[in-house]
Amino acid sequence: MTSSFRTLVTKLLLLLALSTAGAWASLSRVMAHELVPTIADLTVVDGQSVVLDFRINLEAFLAGVDLDVAENTDDDAAGETYTTLRGLSGADLAARVPQLVEFWNTVPLAESSAPLAFGITSVEVPDDLSAELPRISLLRLTAQMPDAASTITVNWPKGSGALVLRQQGVEEPFTGYLTGGESSPAIAFGGGGAQSLMGAFLAYIPVGFDHILPKGLDHILFVLGLFFLSTKLGPLVWQVSAFTLAHTVTLALGALGLVKINPGLVEPLIAASIVFVAVENIFTSGLNPWRPVVIFAFGLLHGLGFASVLGEFGLPEGQFVPALIGFNIGVEIGQLTVIAIAFAVVGWFARKEWYRSRIAVPASCVIAAVGAYWFVERVFL
Repeated sequence: MTSSFRTLVTKLLLLLALSTAGAWASLSRVMAHELVPTIADLTVVDGQSVVLDFRINLEAFLAGVDLDVAENTDDDAAGETYTTLRGLSGADLAARVPQLVEFWNTVPLAESSAPLAFGITSVEVPDDLSAELPRISLLRLTAQMPDAASTITVNWPKGSGALVLRQQGVEEPFTGYLTGGESSPAIAFGGGGAQSLMGAFLAYIPVGFDHILPKGLDHILFVLGLFFLSTKLGPLVWQVSAFTLAHTVTLALGALGLVKINPGLVEPLIAASIVFVAVENIFTSGLNPWRPVVIFAFGLLHGLGFASVLGEFGLPEGQFVPALIGFNIGVEIGQLTVIAIAFAVVGWFARKEWYRSRIAVPASCVIAAVGAYWFVERVFL
């Protein structure tokens, strides 16, 4: 390979890295536009009425964002409308909710022996949040059940993204994960529809994977930082093993509620961990004895980050262990996929004498810069 061709390859890789870093930095500046799953708690009262309690990003639904496709509202044509709605007061946004419920009733949102017509019982829209944070509202809907009804089916409209549906107030409650356009099975009023252990295990694998690819940008950068130290299998295995063991421990402890740390502290430290591994890559080309220990410590932090996400979903009672294992396996598959993609993109050049100076070090510089930006943003901005 000629020196001019090597220079061209280097420039292309740097351009790609810088463009990607710019996109990640842009994403970090629009946290208010990030999309999260909707959570709905289902309660049947005396077999006569049904209550749905939503934790929901009302702006995204009212703007018409396609939540099945968009990872961020800026990716959708309705992004500007979303931003406008995000700027409304809580009272003004709540006044627009009836149009959403009217649409849901035409789907219909739920049915038993007949379609159910929901009315709004209450709407709580936070007013005391920074514009830089996503606003999650509380919406309660109530509908009367038809006579002699014993089951209910929830139909989550196409374009609505993910829904975590949790039955309340019964033994062996149903807990399901629906995507836009899917319907739940018939849920018995008295319970008994809890997932099997295997069902809970399988259901939470994609949830864990999704938290890495495509949504876990900070975790992706950290894993890439591990990769760019060395493409030799030994150092990579040591680092990934230490990281995996550590985040598994704190993920379990955090999900059990035994360990809780303010996300306002965890998130800046995760950004700092990205900077550390990237900067060390720049000054060393091999695995130092202390690096696996440091990676283990950082893995504890990342596990707390995973636990906070898992807490948003709520692990189903009775299937806690298989669901937790499934989520963790999904995270691991996501991490291995990141490493596999990195190998596919730059692994071809790993044995070249110029690989470190022209690829590993420049890429680590970009990773360190993005991590430093995130740290400053999360602490001071």
